[in-house]
Amino acid sequence: MPPALSIDRLVKRYGPLVALDAISFSVEPGQVAALLGPNGAGKTTLFQILTGLFVADSGHVSLLGVDVARDPVAALRQLGIVFQQSALDPDLTARQNLIFHGGLHGLSRGDAAARADAWLREFGLADGASKPCRQLSGGMKRRVELARALMTDPALILLDEPTQGLDPKSRKELVETVFSLARGRGLSVLWATHLVGEVVDADVVIVLDHGTIVGQGTAPHLLAQTGTATLEDAFLALTAPIEGGNLA
Repeated sequence: MPPALSIDRLVKRYGPLVALDAISFSVEPGQVAALLGPNGAGKTTLFQILTGLFVADSGHVSLLGVDVARDPVAALRQLGIVFQQSALDPDLTARQNLIFHGGLHGLSRGDAAARADAWLREFGLADGASKPCRQLSGGMKRRVELARALMTDPALILLDEPTQGLDPKSRKELVETVFSLARGRGLSVLWATHLVGEVVDADVVIVLDHGTIVGQGTAPHLLAQTGTATLEDAFLALTAPIEGGNLA
């Protein structure tokens, strides 16, 4: 089976600024990959390319072997996304949001409703399924957004700073849910964050800084590379400030 995600020598420039400098990495089926980077590292630019919002200047991205540039519709069909900012319609119920999203992706109403109900039960949201999303807590909204991302049975989930604004309990529950999905269902995950504590158990860690991958491997590998005792210390060592402006 090909990698869930393969990125090969990806380059993106904004005028003289190099947002992504020939980066390469892959996420294998069932892996949780952590994309760590400070603000301005290039995480947002990478996610915009992966979701088809931006086009890379050079390099290749494929999802389950399907090239995003050559066949974007087929490639993006393999993808589920949880954005940094909420993308739910606050006036629709949780169930309605899921069914609407399924319909946009070609599911029949009956199939979308069945999948919505199944994911709402899976995430303990059945009791709140009929409430407008504006009435849900931050943690519940995030679980609805994760359920929405899973409606089309994607091979890969992109999480873009998904715990932003959540209280510690909700953050912990979301982290546990994502890792459980990966371990129990073989779901592949690319988790972009600057909060190292969320992803200490990731299968692979990619450290991005100023558009360049400055570290890549398991947590023990990065500790050995940097001579540090914790993943947070390794991250700080790999992303020490350098001259230059911030990138997207």
